[in-house]
Amino acid sequence: MVAGAVAFFALFVFFAFFVFFVVIVVARRSPMSTPTRRTMPPRAVVVTRPTDLDQLLLRHGTRAQARFFLESRGQKLEDAVARHDVQEDAVHTVSSMIPLSWRRASVSRVDLDRFLFEADDVIIAVGQDGLVANVAKYLSGQPVVGVNPSKTLFDGVLVRHAPASLKTLLTEVVDGRPAEARTMAEAVSSDGQRLVALNELFVGHRATRAPAIDWRLPSAKSGTARRGSSSARAPAAAGGPGACPSVGRPARRCRSPCRRT
Repeated sequence: MVAGAVAFFALFVFFAFFVFFVVIVVARRSPMSTPTRRTMPPRAVVVTRPTDLDQLLLRHGTRAQARFFLESRGQKLEDAVARHDVQEDAVHTVSSMIPLSWRRASVSRVDLDRFLFEADDVIIAVGQDGLVANVAKYLSGQPVVGVNPSKTLFDGVLVRHAPASLKTLLTEVVDGRPAEARTMAEAVSSDGQRLVALNELFVGHRATRAPAIDWRLPSAKSGTARRGSSSARAPAAAGGPGACPSVGRPARRCRSPCRRT
């Protein structure tokens, strides 16, 4: 009697597992079980960098101390305040142009290496041209809209758009309008380390008085040309009109007083 009950229970358990297995297989093959496309709205990520005024206050604590520091070097605090106000006005305008249904996030340039970007992010870089190059190396195909706070402050090679035009630009991004592709430059070291950049790659020693290196560079006449220098710059498409031409320009007065010693 006991043996019959055990056999019946074992048969019941086997049948239950069989039915469960069949249901799982049918559910996986059913078209209704295929994952649906993500329906969450896009996320607008506003990327900025600290202004000259922000850096002055971080270093000196108060505006009075910052004013004393600048005036001792023949500069005015009002100039830094004016640039700060232009940047803040641009950020506020950009925020008002983002659709209310979108998700939002903001990140400073110093925190880019710790920020988690999503596949459906739309990046809005508000500031100078270099900000686009800074954020590009942390992305994997997300669109970037460069917003220029002031054409008198920044050249606008990569940040070409005015803050007031952002609403139309975001609509075009969502509609799938083709964007201008930018090529990233890549450097791979002998030990497998990889470095990518949007503007340019600096190859050499960080010290200014490093020993000269014998470079073999492409030449139109002989195929290769030898040059002796401690470093070299390899520009990408964005670096051609940006940082590399500045190498041959005469030195200008430093705009950011926080970096002067």
